[in-house]
Amino acid sequence: MRKHFDMGSTIVIIVTFILFILALFTKGFTQDLLLEAGVFLVSVKLIMMAYYNSVYIKSIENELKEIKGLLEEKS
Repeated sequence: MRKHFDMGSTIVIIVTFILFILALFTKGFTQDLLLEAGVFLVSVKLIMMAYYNSVYIKSIENELKEIKGLLEEKS
């Protein structure tokens, strides 16, 4: 999984989590907690989408290499 997360994504994950925990303790369990949880979930969703996109790109690259190999064999 480390090969799909670059340093920037890892930093965003850590900073988002730290800010969420800080907001939880400073705001307390109030109505604002739903807003903070929403922001946290959006950040997590964006990071998950980036991860799945990276996995998908790797699979496409592998398929293209396979097609290129087949074409080179026929030439």
